[in-house]
Amino acid sequence: MLSVSRRVLTRNSVRSALLRPCANARLNSTANSPAKVIGIDLGTTNSAVAIVDQLTKEPKILENSQGARTTPSIVAFSPSGEVLVGEPAKRQWVINPTNTFYATKRLIGRKFADEEVQTDANLMPYTIVAGSNGDAWLSTTVGENLQYSPEQIAGLILKEMKNTSEKALGLKEGEMKNAVVTVPAYFNDSQRQATKTAGELIGLNVVRVLNEPTAAALAYGLGNNNDGVCAVYDLGGGTFDISILDIDDGVFEVRSTNGDTHLGGEDFDNLLVQRILDAFKEDTGVDLNGDINAIQRVREAAEKAKIDLSHVKKTTIDLPFITKTQSISLELTEDELDELSLPLIQKTLGPIKKALSDAEIEKDEIDEVILVGGMTRMPKIRKVVGDYFGKQTNTQVNPDEAVALGAAIQGAVLSGSVKDVLLLDVTPLTLGIETYGGLFSPLIPRNTTVPCKVSQTYSTAVDGQNSIDVNVYQGERPLVSDNKLIGKFKLTDIPALPKGVPKIDVLFDIDADGIIKVSAKDQDTGKVSSITVFGKSGMSKTQIDELVKKSKETTKEDQQRISYLKHVNNLELICFDTEQALKDWGAHLARPDVDSLQRHIDIVKRMIADSRSGDLFNVDLIQAAQEEMKHETLDVITRAAEHSRHQKKA
Repeated sequence: MLSVSRRVLTRNSVRSALLRPCANARLNSTANSPAKVIGIDLGTTNSAVAIVDQLTKEPKILENSQGARTTPSIVAFSPSGEVLVGEPAKRQWVINPTNTFYATKRLIGRKFADEEVQTDANLMPYTIVAGSNGDAWLSTTVGENLQYSPEQIAGLILKEMKNTSEKALGLKEGEMKNAVVTVPAYFNDSQRQATKTAGELIGLNVVRVLNEPTAAALAYGLGNNNDGVCAVYDLGGGTFDISILDIDDGVFEVRSTNGDTHLGGEDFDNLLVQRILDAFKEDTGVDLNGDINAIQRVREAAEKAKIDLSHVKKTTIDLPFITKTQSISLELTEDELDELSLPLIQKTLGPIKKALSDAEIEKDEIDEVILVGGMTRMPKIRKVVGDYFGKQTNTQVNPDEAVALGAAIQGAVLSGSVKDVLLLDVTPLTLGIETYGGLFSPLIPRNTTVPCKVSQTYSTAVDGQNSIDVNVYQGERPLVSDNKLIGKFKLTDIPALPKGVPKIDVLFDIDADGIIKVSAKDQDTGKVSSITVFGKSGMSKTQIDELVKKSKETTKEDQQRISYLKHVNNLELICFDTEQALKDWGAHLARPDVDSLQRHIDIVKRMIADSRSGDLFNVDLIQAAQEEMKHETLDVITRAAEHSRHQKKA
C-alpha cells in the first residue's frame, strides 16, 4: 500500500491525507500498425481463422486441411507421443481421455486454487495440477514433458490456425506472423496476457487481443449501414459475454460490457451428462461416475444430442455396451433439455441487466440484438433473449464464424488495408491506487474507452519520506480493503524533503488489449518504477458482480467510513508532528512534559490502530483527540521555547 509505516502518498498539501487530480492530468491513446494480419477466434470448443480479402475488402473464413471452416480446440498426446490438434485429436478422445485436453481456455491465466478451476478439476477426465507459480497446469501420462501450461495448449491451437492460414493463402511456413486473437470481454489482465503469451510461444505476434462480442459487432456492422445501438449476446462453449455498442458511420463504440467467463456450452453438456448417468443408474443400479472412458462416451453423445435438439423435437441417445453387458438407450426431447438448461440460460440475464445499467440505456432502446456463439442455435435461448428484449433476435451472422471475421476486420484496420473503421472498446472495472489511510484513489473509471493513459500527481505526507509502496487495485468501493489488489511496486530514492514538497507522477497506461502498466516517477530526480499488471489471479465474475452490487448498496455506509478515516488520517498526521516536535525540542523539555506527551502519543496511536482495524468508530472521540493533542503539544512547545530563551539570556 501507499501508507506503509511513514512512507505514504497524499494530496499535494501539508495536512490533507486525500488525493485529487492535478492540472496536468492527461488522457490519450495509442495504436499499432503491423503488416498483413489474420483474425483468430480462439474458442473454448472450436477455433476459426479469417482474413480480409485484399481485393474485395470482405472478410472470409479460411478452411483447414480437412476442408472445415472451424477446428476443434482440442490437443491430444497419443500413446506414441504424437501431438494431435483439432479433428484428429477429437476422433481419439474417447479412447485416450486422460491425455486429450479440451475446454482449456477456461484455465488460461487462472490459479489452481480458483473456485472455477477446482470445479473443472472434478469434471474433466484429464488431470489439472498446480504449476510452480500456482497457475493451473495440465498433466499427461505420455511423452517426455508430463506437464503443460494452458498457454502451451492454446499455443498449439494457434499454431494450427497459423498453419491453416499459410496453406490457404499459399504462403511458406512461418510467413504469417501477425494476428488479432479474440478473448471473452470479461477476461482479466492475467488471462489476456496469457493469451498473448500463447502466441509468442509459437512465434505468432498477437498485435491485438480483441473482445469477442466487439469482434462480432464488427462482422455484423461493416458495410451494412446498420447504425444504431446493438446488444451482442455471445454464448459460446465456455464463456458468456454481453456488450452494448453504438455503431455510427463506421465508429464502433463499446458503451458497456459484462459477462461470465465460466458459463457456456460445456456447462450445458455437464448437466446433460449427469442426467444420462443418473438415468442409467436408476435403471440398472450401476454407477458410471468413476468410469472415465464411459463418461467420455456419454459426453460425446450428450454433445451430439444437444446439437440435434436445435433442429428436431426428439432424439435418442444410444450407447451400446457402455459396460460389458449393458447399453444406454435414452429418449430425450427438446422440452426436457429446455427444462434442464433453463437455470443456465437465466444466468445470462443478470449480466445483460448490468450491461444495460452501465450503458445507461433501457432495453427497449436497443435497435438490434445480435446472437453469437454456437449455443445461440438453441431455440430456447433465442426465445428467452428475444422475450427479454421484446424483439426478434438477429441471427444473420454465422454464430461460429462471426468472431473470427470481426477479428480479421480489426486486423485489416491495424494493417491499414481497411479504412474508415474506428473501434472504441472499454475496460470493465475501475482502476486506481491505495492512498494514505487505506483509501482508494480511482484513476480510470469502469467502462472507460481503451487504449488510454491517465496520469495524476501526488506528494508525500511525512517529512523526510524517501520511498513509497504503490499498490494497484481494481474495484468499485472507496476503501481498498473492499477492492482487489492486482499488483504492487516500490519507488525508492525520493529526496528527503518536507512533506508536500516532492511531486510524484503516477501513470496508468492501458493498451488496446486491456493490459495495464502502472508507473510512478519522481519529478525532481526522474527516478521511475513501474509494473505491468499480469500474472496475478484476477477476479471471478461473481467477485466482480459482488463489488459492483456492494458499491451501490453501501454508498451511505462507505461515505461515513471515508469521512471517519479522514479524521483518523488527520489525527495521525498531528501525531507525526508531535513526535517530530519531541525530537526537535526534547532537550528543552522537562521530564514530566516529555513523559506526558509520549503517553498521549501512545494512546492516540492505539486509537488510530483500532480505527483502522474496525474496532473503534467514534468521530467525536477522534476529533476531541485531535484538539487535545494540538493544545497539549502547543502548550509544551511554548514552554520549551520560553525555557530555551531563558537559557540563551543566561
